[in-house]
Amino acid sequence: MTDLPDTNLVMLTLVKPEGELEVFFERRPMPTPKPHEVLVKVQATPINPSDLGLLFGGADMSTARASTRDGLPVITADVPPPGMRAMSGRIGEALPIGNEGSGVVVAAGDSPEAQALLGKTVAMLGGEIYAEYRCLPVGMCLPLPDGTDPADGASCFVNPLTSQAFVETMRMEGHSAIVHTAAASNLGQMLVKICAADGVPLVNIVRSEAQVKLLKDLGAEHIVNSSDDDFQDKLIAAIVETGATLGFDAIGGGKLAGQILAAMEVAAVKRMATYSRYGSDTFKQVYIYGALDLGPTILNRSFGLTWSLSGFLLTPFLQKAGAEVVGRLRQRVVDELTTTFKSHYSHDISLTEALDLEVAHAYNAKRTGEKYLIRPNGS
Repeated sequence: MTDLPDTNLVMLTLVKPEGELEVFFERRPMPTPKPHEVLVKVQATPINPSDLGLLFGGADMSTARASTRDGLPVITADVPPPGMRAMSGRIGEALPIGNEGSGVVVAAGDSPEAQALLGKTVAMLGGEIYAEYRCLPVGMCLPLPDGTDPADGASCFVNPLTSQAFVETMRMEGHSAIVHTAAASNLGQMLVKICAADGVPLVNIVRSEAQVKLLKDLGAEHIVNSSDDDFQDKLIAAIVETGATLGFDAIGGGKLAGQILAAMEVAAVKRMATYSRYGSDTFKQVYIYGALDLGPTILNRSFGLTWSLSGFLLTPFLQKAGAEVVGRLRQRVVDELTTTFKSHYSHDISLTEALDLEVAHAYNAKRTGEKYLIRPNGS
């Protein structure tokens, strides 16, 4: 610890009672690892949609304005009444940000498990990673092979484990194929590779011809463009061919989840031998796991009565799956880190650049193909 700085620069987000959100930096005392903990010098951490939900929450970013405090950038934005109600539980509490990242263990507690990681490159999960250093339990670290590029280790958890969790959920719940929206995302590209390797039929929904080409080049077989006039007909045809009865929707708002259920119902009715006024008895499940559209989820109830629409979050899934499954998923990430689970970043930024107002507007736009990587201690 003698060669470390005395303080650690940490990014925080705060909702104020007067209806403002403020994102700022704070220099905190450098933490000392407890016996079961390690201190990691953060080398790379991605900006995921889940991070943005905490970072800016329900703020109206069209009102965002820049300032400085102690020579460091600050972003302030107004929060409309619905946003204040949604974030009532965090008013007045400055929260650290950053779900995952990678770095080098520079100090370790006394336990053998912690000491074994000293000097190693690890991936981290557990929040508070938009910082120069992160102190966390050994169990929240994933040791990476020697020589791993920090950029390859930065996104080891959220997207790799979520994409695998989709396939595990399919198996656990007795489905045989999957429909996935926003399928050209980093997560979507991983899912294409997993399903191809595991022989799982996958229907990919994208919104542009450029994204169609991207997934075709990866070897995806079933790709449907939601911008096409005959989108619903093509979606039905793909679901008829694959037999998909399980969907994962990253969009959240709008009509897409309902359109998927409706297409599944049409496909199921085609397989029925006799008519039923209640629709098919085929169970159809769509999980919403993202919020690229913050508007209401609209359901035009045209899919019978045997269906479910619910939310999906990685952490509860991992808790339910158990240690053996989680260990297997984590090992696959390590084994296929630079192939199946390689993430692609369009921009590298420093920790303080993340609160440059122009940069913040760019990554908060959540454009497909644009993923930002923060390097808190340089490249």
